[in-house]
Amino acid sequence: MQKSPNLVLIGMPGSGKSTVGVILAKQLSRPYLDSDILIQLTEKRSLQEIVDQDGYLVLRDIEERVLLGIQCDNHVIATGGSAAYSEQAMNHLRHNGIVIFLDASLDTLRRRIHNYDTRGLAKRPEQSFSDLFQERFELYTRYADITIDCNDTDQEQVCQTIVARLEGLTDHDAQR
Repeated sequence: MQKSPNLVLIGMPGSGKSTVGVILAKQLSRPYLDSDILIQLTEKRSLQEIVDQDGYLVLRDIEERVLLGIQCDNHVIATGGSAAYSEQAMNHLRHNGIVIFLDASLDTLRRRIHNYDTRGLAKRPEQSFSDLFQERFELYTRYADITIDCNDTDQEQVCQTIVARLEGLTDHDAQR
């Protein structure tokens, strides 16, 4: 049986990675992994507790370690919003995966999410959400094999768009 690449979802908090990931995994009959949950299980504490107790850089280091430990095929993987800060982790995920950037505008993200202060974001204490968005956008676009516009659409439509885009990939693209 041929190995299938993982589908790796990246994007800002509020872009829909976790929700889209679950729906996509069900639609495609694939196992689902959420790296934020893996971090919390490994550390036995929430992302916010890690940031509060140890700082955002420690959260990024833990996230990198957890991402580098993922060894699977044919999964849908939802990453944390800060996964793209680790070039090593992103290259690891890209080695056997198609990276899908769920692109939502700053206005869309602000409408969807209201708990930024307690969400466990790996950001500098003085960094505004707008600055974080700009900084991460560049990283997401760097690593994305596919970019999906998530503005003015629901999660089911996002999944349909992802499936359609995946069907448009050549075998060579999927086996990269």
